[in-house]
Amino acid sequence: MPVHEENLDIDVKVWDAETAILTVGGEMDVDTATFLHHHVANQFLHGRRHLVLDLSALSFMDSSGLNVVIKAVREARERGGDVHLVAPTPTVRRLLEITGLHVTTPLHADVEEALAAVGQQDSGAEGAAPSAGQAASGGAEE
Repeated sequence: MPVHEENLDIDVKVWDAETAILTVGGEMDVDTATFLHHHVANQFLHGRRHLVLDLSALSFMDSSGLNVVIKAVREARERGGDVHLVAPTPTVRRLLEITGLHVTTPLHADVEEALAAVGQQDSGAEGAAPSAGQAASGGAEE
């Protein structure tokens, strides 16, 4: 269900138990970035470790929005997942390029491509040794 906050719209779709697609539209700035942060945190709380952020309708993002994305990437990777960015608009893509985030975070042409990449990550991770954090906690998740 789409949710609207000032100039930012977020639609969350749970793809599977570990993956959510967040479609972000409008303008993400100091006044609205917290709204995305709450949605991201909620997905992690519910056990999702892979996030697909569809940025195709995001017309503007400042450093506050960028910070939320960077934190999401870090948290996802701590959980053995990742954040996949989809179809950023030219303005948003420029910010990702200036900061170098496009080098460290997967960019995809569309949601289907991002979901395929998530599937490849999961199939490659099967049978892998647990990360240090998982070994220390026994690998249990809530």
